Amino acid sequence: MKAEDRHFYFTSESVSEGHPDKVCDQISDAILDEYIKQDKTAHVACETLVATGLVVVAGEIGARAGAYVNVQDVVRNVVQDIGYTNSEYGFDFKSCAVLSALGAQSPDIARGVNAGKKKAQGAGDQGMIFGYACNETPEFMPLSVTLAHQLVATLAAMRKSGSIDHIRPDSKSQVTVEYVNGVPRRIDAIVLSTQHDPFVGGYSYKKLREDIEEKLIKKVVPTALMDAKTKIFVNPTGMFVVGGPHGDTGLTGRKIIVDTYGGFGGHGGGAFSGKDPSKVDRSAAYMARYVAKNIVAAGLAERCLVQIAYAIGVAEPISVFIDSYGTGVVPDEELTRAVRQVFPLTPAGIITTLDLLKPIYRQTCNYGHFGRKGFTWEKTDKTAALKKSVKK
Repeated sequence: MKAEDRHFYFTSESVSEGHPDKVCDQISDAILDEYIKQDKTAHVACETLVATGLVVVAGEIGARAGAYVNVQDVVRNVVQDIGYTNSEYGFDFKSCAVLSALGAQSPDIARGVNAGKKKAQGAGDQGMIFGYACNETPEFMPLSVTLAHQLVATLAAMRKSGSIDHIRPDSKSQVTVEYVNGVPRRIDAIVLSTQHDPFVGGYSYKKLREDIEEKLIKKVVPTALMDAKTKIFVNPTGMFVVGGPHGDTGLTGRKIIVDTYGGFGGHGGGAFSGKDPSKVDRSAAYMARYVAKNIVAAGLAERCLVQIAYAIGVAEPISVFIDSYGTGVVPDEELTRAVRQVFPLTPAGIITTLDLLKPIYRQTCNYGHFGRKGFTWEKTDKTAALKKSVKK
């Protein structure tokens, strides 16, 4: 039975920029951006850990002589921008300790990755990378993850503007969509949990729930997709005062499904943040999304999964796989042939095509790396070339 013939429910989640794992992603990518500003070909693998009052940054750097990043300043600026500005939160930009353990990149890795006069740039590591697109939203993304992102992104904007009071930086969302014959029919459930100030004075759980439902959920979720049976859960445990790095340890790269397609498609397991574009975990994932989105935008499939696999130090991918889930207008083998003809899939080709040697990475961290405007991998400028290349 194909998915188009099924009746099912699918759930995706998102987290805010104040979630401890997302704090780490932003710090790692902010450090990456600072190195790229000084050396656009810098090789960076930066990981971050946060806990109560503590930030630890570690990793490997390969950059030109003289390139220097003040890790203390970068960390504190990121934490401040997110909104951890009050010592009552148990974690704030002024008082947190910052430890750095950044070292040099392994020469064994550099030998396989760096291009030479007679050698193309190889992949920074082995890996299997996935991209996905579908036609159920204008963003060519699954509806469940699109709405989950929009909920926490809008809540963060409201927190910063003051349009919702007593909200702190850490929050999470979850959206369940009911599908009938492969098409989103309605929203079955919404979960929104947000860190908040203590319930004192006139502030109460009732007030929090009213604000979230009236000012946020009804603003973000189309009313046509909700009905009397739609379940809404706001802070299901009631209290969520202790949050952020004070409530839970955070690590870079621990929200890979939030970063991609909310559980749709596939995932090879590689994280994005803190990695320069020589790492195909990141750059090839952007290319795979670019490929999948152009296939769907061209009308060649309603849904599309792309897998690209690499060996460390080898430029050309060792395999390319396309799955249109039976929705393609031509066989998947023909789509694969057309993709290999239209899209450059070597690390150097990807970096050039998507213009990745720029300090753009911190802005990718929050609310998904895909389905958002302003990124090169979200363009649909290859649709004509794909249509011309396929043999119907």
